[in-house]
Amino acid sequence: MTDRDFERRLPGTVEMSSLARRWAKSHLDPILLFGLLGIVAYGLVVLYSAVGKNQTIFLNQAVRMLFAVCVMIIVAQIHPRIYLRWAPFVYLGGLILTVAVLLNGIEVKGSKRWLEIPGLFRFQPSEFMKIAVPLMVAWFLHERQLPPSLKDAAISAIIVIAPAIAIIFQPDLGTALLVLFAGSVVIILGGINWKWIAYVFAALATATPGLWLLLKDYQKQRILTLFNPESDPLGAGWNIIQSKTAIGSGGIYGKGLFEGTQSQLEFLPESHTDFIIAVIGEELGFMGIMFLLTLYCIVISRSIYLSVQASDTFQRLVTGALSFTFFVYVFVNIAMVMGMLPVVGVPLPLVSYGGSSAITLLTGFGIIMGVITRKT
Repeated sequence: MTDRDFERRLPGTVEMSSLARRWAKSHLDPILLFGLLGIVAYGLVVLYSAVGKNQTIFLNQAVRMLFAVCVMIIVAQIHPRIYLRWAPFVYLGGLILTVAVLLNGIEVKGSKRWLEIPGLFRFQPSEFMKIAVPLMVAWFLHERQLPPSLKDAAISAIIVIAPAIAIIFQPDLGTALLVLFAGSVVIILGGINWKWIAYVFAALATATPGLWLLLKDYQKQRILTLFNPESDPLGAGWNIIQSKTAIGSGGIYGKGLFEGTQSQLEFLPESHTDFIIAVIGEELGFMGIMFLLTLYCIVISRSIYLSVQASDTFQRLVTGALSFTFFVYVFVNIAMVMGMLPVVGVPLPLVSYGGSSAITLLTGFGIIMGVITRKT
């Protein structure tokens, strides 16, 4: 009896291999997929509570999430060669749309961040630059010698900075910083000399006084409020004070869904968008936050693991950047709500209310899964 015959006689061997083949054929990673679906489902439950059982908002978000998941599955079917071929066009198209926002965008609360297709929907082009920028930088570096030369690193930096400047003028500092990070991670993963990174940080530190002068008054106030929110408890410090109060009042197990006072009585602004984790802390407590963080850890660790398995430079750079960008997305929102970072308008990934962000994030995970299930 050969080893192969012995394997065939083992119970369950055929079923396991058949199941694995089906997953491989679908170009989806089961661990990553179920982790993401878990976050989406958890987010919808929390959102339903945060909006006071508002059926319209809840159903709108459910439809958006369903659409975003469908987009992720479709994107996972696309061969990585397609991304490599179309990366420059995706970047250029996204850059044109981002600039178009400044010229003909929809203004909401003093910011122009959206374009509207009459009679259909509005969308936020800057969100899609979080994917377009790392794709473009990876496309530029993949056939060049790594670590990149100073010239190649400088060109890559221009590719990253150009859309970020346009986004800053919308103004949308939070998204601009995430775009900068997504592109910069590709350069760092390409093996850039650490001395150059140190020089960049030194230059930024030297330029801090000048950068401060370029900030708008409300942006300066957000930074100052970070250090002393009690200095303006009814104004700039209100959001941070109320969010920390909500999280602290939840204790270990929370007050229960729909039982939060800060969110349900509207003491907590933006409770269904940027500050939704404060709702989780108040209503589901420390354990509710830890459950969500566990799901995030599963998704982030799995996506980083998959990015390491990618078969070429382009794929490793893109998937690595998308994985680390998702981590920063989570970190910035939580740190912002807890008063550790200035309020920059970054939603909690796949939990906060919104469509463009969810579609962008799940598109990124579709790219990651599509890459790892193809080795050529």
